[in-house]
Amino acid sequence: MSHKSIGIGFIGGGFITRFHIQSLIGVRNCDVLGVMSRTRSSAEESALLARTIGVGDAQVFDTVADMVMDKNINALWICAPNFTRIEIMEEIVSVLESGKGELIGVTCEKPLGRNVKEAKKVLELTQRVGLLDGYLENQVFAPSVTRGREIIWARGAKTTGRPYLARAAEEHSGPHMPWFWEGELQGGGVLNDMMCHSVEEARFMLTEPGKSRDTLTPVSVNAYASCLKWQRPEYAEVLSKNSDGKTDYLKRPAEDFARSLIEYKDESGHKLVVETTTSWCFVGAGLRLSMELFGPEYSMFINTLDSDLKVFFSRKVAGQEGEDLVEKQNAESGEMPVVSSEAETYGYTAENRHMVESFLAGKRPDENFSDGVAVTELLMTAYMSAEQDKTIKFPPPGLDDFVPAVAKGKWNPKDQ
Repeated sequence: MSHKSIGIGFIGGGFITRFHIQSLIGVRNCDVLGVMSRTRSSAEESALLARTIGVGDAQVFDTVADMVMDKNINALWICAPNFTRIEIMEEIVSVLESGKGELIGVTCEKPLGRNVKEAKKVLELTQRVGLLDGYLENQVFAPSVTRGREIIWARGAKTTGRPYLARAAEEHSGPHMPWFWEGELQGGGVLNDMMCHSVEEARFMLTEPGKSRDTLTPVSVNAYASCLKWQRPEYAEVLSKNSDGKTDYLKRPAEDFARSLIEYKDESGHKLVVETTTSWCFVGAGLRLSMELFGPEYSMFINTLDSDLKVFFSRKVAGQEGEDLVEKQNAESGEMPVVSSEAETYGYTAENRHMVESFLAGKRPDENFSDGVAVTELLMTAYMSAEQDKTIKFPPPGLDDFVPAVAKGKWNPKDQ
C-alpha cells in the first residue's frame, strides 16, 4: 500500500513528545493523529498542542494496541520512559502478528534500551514484524552539525586528510522527571541518559559522508563516573521531595558527571579518538551542547549557548521560573542567550523530516535501531570501564548480559 502522508501516533505524552510535536510544523506529509500515555493528563496536553498548532487532529488513546489498530495511524513514535521500551514493543508486535493492525514503521527515542540485551530485543522485535525503524538521535540532525560536517569533509578532509579527533558534550542542571534520576528505572545516570547523544554525534562527525557508520571500528573505551553535586545532603533532599521520598541519593545515587574516551580505527587502520563529557551538575544559562572536530589543518566548533540572540534583564525585572528562553533555563535575570527555535537548532525538525520521508519512500532511515544498539554497546562498555577503573578493549566479553551497578541500585561512590 502506498501512502502520500503519514499518520503518527505518539507513545508517551511528556516533555520530549511536545518537542517532537512542535518540530512537525516544519515537516510535510504527516499528521499527529494520536497520543497515548500512562498519565492521561500528559497525553491530553500533547494532543491539545498538536491540534492548537495545526499539525494534526490528535486524539487521546487508552492503549498502545488501540493506536496500532487505528487504520489512520501508520507509524508510532516511542517517547515513553526507558523502562517501558520492551513492554511497548511487545504490545505493538502482538497486535501486528494478530492481523488486527498495520504499520509502516516505528521510531524510538534514545536510548534504545537500558542495556545491550534490551536494545537488541527492541531491534529483534521490530525486524520480526518487518517494520522500518528510526532511532531518534536528534543531535546528528542539528543544522550546525550536518552543515559543519559537510564543509569539513568537502574542504578540510579532501585536501589535508580525514578528521581524527571529535569532542562532544551535553551539560545541564538535571532531568525534568523523577524517574530519570532512578538508576534502576532509567538504566543508569547521566552517562546513559545523555552520553548517548555525544557518542553518536561524534561517531557521525568522524564518518566520511556517504559511508556507513560501520567503517569506524571501536577499539577501546576508557570512562569515569561520579556523583559530584546531587549526593550532597541539601541537593539529595531536593530530589527526595520532588519524588515523594522515592529517590534517595544518599544511599542509591546515580552518576551526575561522566566522561569517556573512545578509540576507533578507520578502514585504513588510522587511529581516531572521541572525547565525551556529560553532566547533570552544570550551572549556566541552561542546556549546553558543544561539539568540536579536529583534523590535520582544520577545526570546527559548536556551542548552543553561543546563540545569535541575547537578552538582558536587570534584577528589577521579576519573572516566573520557566524555560521560555532556553531548555533547562537556570535564571530569569541578567544576560541570557536565547535559542530562538530549539526544535530546529537541536535537530528535531530535520530528524522528523528524515523519518517521515524515509517511511513514505519505504526506506529504512539512515539513523536506525542498529545505531541504537551500537551506541548502547559503547555506553555499557563505558560503565564497565568506570566500574573497573581501567581501559576496556572492545567488545568486552559478557557485554550482552552486563547491567551497570548503578542500574541495580548497587552503586555509591562514597563507598569506594
